[in-house]
Amino acid sequence: MSHRDIIVIGGSTGAMTPIKTILQILPRDFPAAIFIVVHVPTRSLGLLATISSASGHLPVRAAVQGMAIEPGNIYLGVPNHHLILTKDGIRLGRGPRENLARPSIDPLFRSAALAFGPRVIGILLSGLLNDGVSGLQAIRRCGGLTLVQDPTDAVADEMPYAALAAVEVDFSLSAARMAELLPDFARQEVGPALPVPADIALEVEIAAGGPVDGAVLRPLSKPSTVSCPACGGVLSEMQGEEPLRFRCQVGHAYSAEALAEQQEDAIDEALRVALRIIEERAGLVRRMAEDGRRSGRQALSEMYEERATEYRRHADTIRQAVLQSLSPRKPSGGRDGR
Repeated sequence: MSHRDIIVIGGSTGAMTPIKTILQILPRDFPAAIFIVVHVPTRSLGLLATISSASGHLPVRAAVQGMAIEPGNIYLGVPNHHLILTKDGIRLGRGPRENLARPSIDPLFRSAALAFGPRVIGILLSGLLNDGVSGLQAIRRCGGLTLVQDPTDAVADEMPYAALAAVEVDFSLSAARMAELLPDFARQEVGPALPVPADIALEVEIAAGGPVDGAVLRPLSKPSTVSCPACGGVLSEMQGEEPLRFRCQVGHAYSAEALAEQQEDAIDEALRVALRIIEERAGLVRRMAEDGRRSGRQALSEMYEERATEYRRHADTIRQAVLQSLSPRKPSGGRDGR
């Protein structure tokens, strides 16, 4: 019988504190390999040093293509590569970004589910939006154990709440309680692997850099009316699971929440551009009205004056929309009772 010897951990905003809490408590003889992806800026420095200093007894390594997987070791995702697990070792993927990140939590979780099935423990920690929820769903579909940080224990509770809403997770625990229970979870015996759904295998291959186009996505998706923020291509809506997700023909992937966030940024930028153009237009027409008055063309001056006033009204309307977009957003992920 196998045991749960593959642990994958994902998080973003606020995740470093629970990661440190978990790693500090793990014993020297911990019987599982640990893989961590934290959504941080591509050029962010010090992640390896930070986690190494907190890891207690276990060695920490930056993931390398072809690196063997050994129990009692901690492996970190590296910038600009998806961290992908295979039965033969670690694979670094240069596939498209998912939810604007590479490495992304979801490819790590999916690849672990594909390669190791019920041997996997998936842990989703503090973070914004709903990154990692699809990957956690994949782990559950393949028989793995799913853990989510208790939202009341998280700095950013959106990811934990999103996971609890979309996945039948096995446990929702504080980071300290996770650390206490992980050695017992890792020693649990598991049964044979379950059949892997086709969509999980496909998305792992996309993350690895495999070919993707409309024909590849068609069996698992349906076209939508939304365009990809990254490349402008048509997004297809992925079918058969929560949360709602999209992929384009290039392979860029977004959860609905991440896509809405990107669209909101684009709308804000468009409003600012429109405001600038209208204000410039209003200023120009006002100058034309003044020129008409000086030259004695009163009717023409009044026409331009009326048009300038109209442009000013449009500018005020857009300015109010911009100001509203900067207002604090309504809390999401369950804090409003959903």
